[in-house]
Amino acid sequence: MPKLIWGKTGERFYEGGINHAVLYLKVSKEYPKGVAWNGLTAVTESPSGAEPTPIYADDIKYLNLLSAEEFGATIEAYTYPDEFKRCLGEHSIIPGVTIGQQKKSRFGLCYRTLIGNDKNGTDYGYKIHLIYDCLASSSEKEFNTVNDSPEAITFSWEINTNPISVDGFKPTAFLVLDSTKFKSSGLVNVLRGIEEVLYGSSNTSARLPLISEIRELFQFYAYLGDSDSELILDNIGNPIQSTVYD
Repeated sequence: MPKLIWGKTGERFYEGGINHAVLYLKVSKEYPKGVAWNGLTAVTESPSGAEPTPIYADDIKYLNLLSAEEFGATIEAYTYPDEFKRCLGEHSIIPGVTIGQQKKSRFGLCYRTLIGNDKNGTDYGYKIHLIYDCLASSSEKEFNTVNDSPEAITFSWEINTNPISVDGFKPTAFLVLDSTKFKSSGLVNVLRGIEEVLYGSSNTSARLPLISEIRELFQFYAYLGDSDSELILDNIGNPIQSTVYD
């Protein structure tokens, strides 16, 4: 076994920054249309639960029971798309007139954070975060008079989520795509295909795929297929990977 080495060149990693935020309103069980969220400044991911409850027997700790884990977050932004008003319970009754305290729409969210290292900086890679079935809590807004130290208002909302089912795993409301792992595995084409769904293209609108569809997209782009979308197999019956590193 090789000796452990710390601080190798190219392996001093860090994360920071947030960009490419997209809002997807939920319609039935799907998220059919995404809109760019300009002005989003921060997302604080706040999982909760998964706390141990000790059980004692025979004067000793017998076991620990873990509570269910939930995923929540705080969104901060200077502004937000008009579509997000429905998520805040604000509805337009006539053009230019909005009322509040109405039913809130549930939504999905996508944003990208950057991965850096000592050689490439934040050009090294990125992570795409997907959050499903979100509900925003009402929050206060503070408006101040213009003075000699002007500041833009920062909006903030707490969100909670309902987890969605994942075959073979526990339900979850949160998923992360790591570009560095796709690249090292020769699966950049898979990531590009998923991004085209998330961000849209010249021919299709942006939308948020469910986790089950992301698995289908992975298979579609990761392996060679024929004109009928059937997998092409090698001489021992395994699918042939469509490898693209860059």
